[in-house]
Amino acid sequence: MMRLGDKCYCRDKISSPITKYTELEPALCQELRKIVEALVVPGKGLLACDESPSSMEKRLDEIGVENTENNRRDYRQMLFSADKSQFSKYISGVILHHETVYQKTCDGVELIELLRQRDVVPGIKVDKGLVPLFGAKSEKTTEGLDSLQERCIQYKRDGCHFTKWRCTFAISDSTPSQLAMVTNAHVLARYASICQSARMVPIIEPEILNDGEHGINRALEVHEEVLSILFRTLQEHHVYLEGMILKVAMVLSGIKNSANCTPQLIAEHTLTALQRTVPPAVPVIAFLSGGQSDSDSVVNLNAICAYEGTKPWPLTFCYGRALQLAAMQAWKGNEENVPEAQAIFLERAKLCSEAASGQVEPENGICTRKKNNNSR
Repeated sequence: MMRLGDKCYCRDKISSPITKYTELEPALCQELRKIVEALVVPGKGLLACDESPSSMEKRLDEIGVENTENNRRDYRQMLFSADKSQFSKYISGVILHHETVYQKTCDGVELIELLRQRDVVPGIKVDKGLVPLFGAKSEKTTEGLDSLQERCIQYKRDGCHFTKWRCTFAISDSTPSQLAMVTNAHVLARYASICQSARMVPIIEPEILNDGEHGINRALEVHEEVLSILFRTLQEHHVYLEGMILKVAMVLSGIKNSANCTPQLIAEHTLTALQRTVPPAVPVIAFLSGGQSDSDSVVNLNAICAYEGTKPWPLTFCYGRALQLAAMQAWKGNEENVPEAQAIFLERAKLCSEAASGQVEPENGICTRKKNNNSR
């Protein structure tokens, strides 16, 4: 039976000479859609705050702060306790690391509860990191599927409602290989299917890296191929497209390429790749900053969202370093610097929010709000 009235295309049972399977129940589809609706709000984006303790070490070293659990807690408490009205105005969800889910503030409030008090949906990174892909030359896949079902069930009980899993693809003359694209597509699809069965919305992140010397046209080719294989595989795994979020990189030339690509050219190539590969059923596309500078991450997002092309999905941001870096540098582990660091963080969030509506413009390399801006 196909249910059209509530926009749920979950068949009770589908049979074929090859296979029989049961898709997600309508009630589960509805729950996934409600989570997506809470995350996909005009003017809001996602904060990726899921750095592992080892990843945090380099960042804390840069500001002269020891990489301890308490310092990591204090840093994230600084972010999450920023002005409630402003935080919830620009951020709809936060991706957490396992450690953060079970940490409490200095006053004994769970950090995950601090987010709920701000009407922000907590999410969790569930992959266990990149590992070499055997049989491929210097390419990687992502591990963590073995225990994923049990972990998702527990995270759901503990208050998380969406997940994130990242696979990466490097561009060169010989990569990404067919093996890497197909393997990682199946990993992402299996991850998404498991998360949806546990009543959690999966953020699917096939990150195409912009390291190297490739040009933007080569990047476009790779984006199209990777996303085409991914969505074909998602369909094969019966992933409910309306109950997922796609997180992608912008189409960029390699950082070692001397060509200067304008934001308009980046917007054109990025939307071309998405239009050719991503079904309209996908409820939102969130961009990652992908190693861009703070300014570029805003300027290019703004150009994509302002571009006059077909965009059947809402577009927004899911930024980590691009939202946090300036605030972390202002914080420096000093409690006296918390108000200043929070103000910087909120200003970055506001700027990214306006870029997601195409409402900022660069002036002399600095992002400024458009005059006569009546949005939000």
